[in-house]
Amino acid sequence: MDQGARTGSMAVLVVILVSYLMIVLDISVVIAALPRIRETLGFSPEGLSWVQNAYTLAFGGLLLLGARAGDLLGRRKMFLAGVWIFAIASLGIGLSSTPLWLIGFRAVQGAGAAILAPSTLALLSTNFQGAARTRAVAMYGAVAGIGASLGLVMGGILTDLISWRSGFFVNLPIGAFLVVAASRSLTETDRHSGRFDLWGAFYSTLGMGALVYGLVRSASAGWSDSVVRLAVGGGFAFLTIFVFNERGASQPLVPLRLFASRERSGAYAARMLFLGAMMGFWFFTTQYLQVVMGFSPFQAGLAFLPMTLVNFAVALAVPRLTARWGNGALLGAGLVLSALGMAWLSRLGADASYATRIALPMLLIGAGQGATLSPLTVAGISGARPSDAGAASGLVNVAHQLGGSLGLGVLVAVAAIAAQGEVDSKFALARRESAALATGTGMLAVALVLVVILIVRPGAEAVVREREALTENV
Repeated sequence: MDQGARTGSMAVLVVILVSYLMIVLDISVVIAALPRIRETLGFSPEGLSWVQNAYTLAFGGLLLLGARAGDLLGRRKMFLAGVWIFAIASLGIGLSSTPLWLIGFRAVQGAGAAILAPSTLALLSTNFQGAARTRAVAMYGAVAGIGASLGLVMGGILTDLISWRSGFFVNLPIGAFLVVAASRSLTETDRHSGRFDLWGAFYSTLGMGALVYGLVRSASAGWSDSVVRLAVGGGFAFLTIFVFNERGASQPLVPLRLFASRERSGAYAARMLFLGAMMGFWFFTTQYLQVVMGFSPFQAGLAFLPMTLVNFAVALAVPRLTARWGNGALLGAGLVLSALGMAWLSRLGADASYATRIALPMLLIGAGQGATLSPLTVAGISGARPSDAGAASGLVNVAHQLGGSLGLGVLVAVAAIAAQGEVDSKFALARRESAALATGTGMLAVALVLVVILIVRPGAEAVVREREALTENV
């Protein structure tokens, strides 16, 4: 490859990595700023979860539609559209003066991410081949670990020294850089003929949104509330209609044949449970550190470093660990470590020591997360037809985003019940934290059971059959 080609490839890689870093940073920057956002705009404890839920619901609900748009309209065009929407929504969030405006712009920002994220992976695959693609994908994966740590620290610094709003304003110069750089370095991809499954996107997004809204509202209104019952019932109804729509659609967002594999189905379900537990961990622990322990946003960001550093180190070792233990065994071990760490952390009180009651459990959770996500991804696309590879990958991302949103809705409802009738204080928050994380531990335990039954055991049986066949041939 000549010098000009190498320079062009490097420019494309920089654009792709910076765009993905912007998405990852935004999620963790928000986590560090949640307590300040609540104080400034007057969010209720339950309503605060919608700062995350609005984003993840729009992101997950529209992700497959965003991927399809890239196929039909061109990846470069959709990449630029995603950057513009994400940046403008970030400006709106930073200028928001009420919870409603902030939640609305967070949903728009999630829609921008749903357009941008599929285009980054597609452009990476289009522009890199062979060993260069392997290195580029490895760097793309490393951005997630680095971005999570950097975002928490950066969010804490910006919130402490300037304002929580500055964590969103920082997306404006990043977005401007991406628009200029992408316009110069990216070439348009081939367009494919086909149609959008707009009804599928509508039913799935509305169904998940109604379901999560009902769960979050139940935390304050109770299950006897007619709106709660209507939202939850409507959510299930729309999701049922979505399934029937996908069965009859000529070009569905989610080909239902993907669920014919026990391994893939187990991976999607386990990923939703895992992300639900992890989102609760981030959401409640951030508030515990700042409200109960009195940490500043910057100190709270640093407090997560034991987890994120171990997470990053284990994630880098996953290829070697998989080669030694196998994908299923590593996945099971990761879930066991995560559940042990979550159970330990759930025993927090109002006077817990950071070193022994928070940092040490975080090491287990970090190791578990590092060992879990990559094997879940592999299992989620295992055995998919080449024609279904894109849909299988998209479904992995949908399970990731919607699992976090739905799981957080469940844990917020559990936390509210645990401290029902108590004055809003650090003692009540500690009780909510403990109940939510205990429930998160249960979610991880269920995920482990599903993985053992649907992934680990069938995989072990397949190995035994293969060995028996080899022995018979000998």
